[in-house]
Amino acid sequence: MSGSTLIMVAVAGIFLLLFLVIRTKLHAFVALLLVSLLVGIAAGMPLNEVITSIQNGMGGTLGFVAVVVGLGAMFGKMLEVSGGAERLAATMISKFGEDKAQWALGVTGFIVAIPVFFDVGFIILVPIVYGLARKTGKSLLHYGIPLLAGLAVTHSFIPPTPGPIAVAELVGAELGWVILFGVLAGIPAMILAGPVFGRFIGKRIHIEIPEYMELEEKEYDKDLPSFGMITSLILIPLVLILLNTLSGVLLEEGNTVREILTFLGHPFVALTIATLLTFYLLGTKRGYSRQEVQDIATKALEPAGIIILVTGAGGVFKQVLIDSGVGDVLGDMMGDSALPPIVLAFLIAAAVRVAQGSATVAMVTAAGLITPLLEMIGMTGPALGLIVIAIASGATVLSHVNDSGFWLVNRYFGMDVKDTLKSWTVMETIIGLTGFVVVLIISFFI
Repeated sequence: MSGSTLIMVAVAGIFLLLFLVIRTKLHAFVALLLVSLLVGIAAGMPLNEVITSIQNGMGGTLGFVAVVVGLGAMFGKMLEVSGGAERLAATMISKFGEDKAQWALGVTGFIVAIPVFFDVGFIILVPIVYGLARKTGKSLLHYGIPLLAGLAVTHSFIPPTPGPIAVAELVGAELGWVILFGVLAGIPAMILAGPVFGRFIGKRIHIEIPEYMELEEKEYDKDLPSFGMITSLILIPLVLILLNTLSGVLLEEGNTVREILTFLGHPFVALTIATLLTFYLLGTKRGYSRQEVQDIATKALEPAGIIILVTGAGGVFKQVLIDSGVGDVLGDMMGDSALPPIVLAFLIAAAVRVAQGSATVAMVTAAGLITPLLEMIGMTGPALGLIVIAIASGATVLSHVNDSGFWLVNRYFGMDVKDTLKSWTVMETIIGLTGFVVVLIISFFI
């Protein structure tokens, strides 16, 4: 089959995927599998090879993603149930002072969303935003945007949240580099989209607490875990994974210290250690029975299961593109482009994000499409970490009415669509553009 025909097959597959997700509301998992089947058949693959490609794509992706996302979900659920998020927020506001509560909320969101899903973190912490707005008389957006920015940045940029985990696995990037570049891109993104933009938009759109969302401000008591314990638990897996990556750069192969750090810093081991510590320190040590801890961990896997399956289906799509030969043609075509891979990665993710709304689908689709180019040019090491953040940035911009996050914020802040576009959509776009600019600048030196 000619290269031009294979390109037509790929383009038709992408448009079909968008149609199924947007117009027919078919679940992304089923849509990705169906499109992968049809692309493989249309590209001329023997039927038995299409099935084999699907099995290999699903198995190869889930072998890593399922473990990491599953452990991360249980870790985050224990933090949520124990009141750790509230402790972080209360301590931060106390340290910063109410006059700098915007910064406290931005930093709190940045930390909390590393182990906790975005929507869960927001729902847990939004009563604090209500309390501050009620006390000061300022717009909800003055405090809410910094919290949302902190949550959104780490949700998109820093593992073990599912998005960057999925993309890292699909493109073959080391998590240590993803964490490092995610932090470097995330900090300025949080500052600009959070306290800076929050102060700006809060003066222009005054939002009161909606009547249907009147909640009592939470009381913080001695039973909440300590600030030091929570921050330590969150940092343990990140530090171990970073040490693993850095030891591979700084220490010679065969060095005993490097071998130990490589083992402890593997995401499986690092997250297992962190999760077991949360089970004990936030669970049994604080009065939960072993059965209660088990029930909490089991409950955590319910939302994680959907994310894991969608990510696996993204791996299937990528594998079918490669095995059918479409990937090689796409790689050649993108390789002939004047745009560098990091820009292409951002643009592809942004286009899919705007079209169908889901950041996860945008990430896995962009990763599947860009991987053949990365393999063709032999991109490895830190550069792949930059690609992951570029894709995450593209999948963050221009959230609008087809994104569930848009309506979550719209409901909790009681805004109309116009004001949600002016606040939430602009905030998400600032995050995505800032993250992309940072990694683009770093790419000139790597």
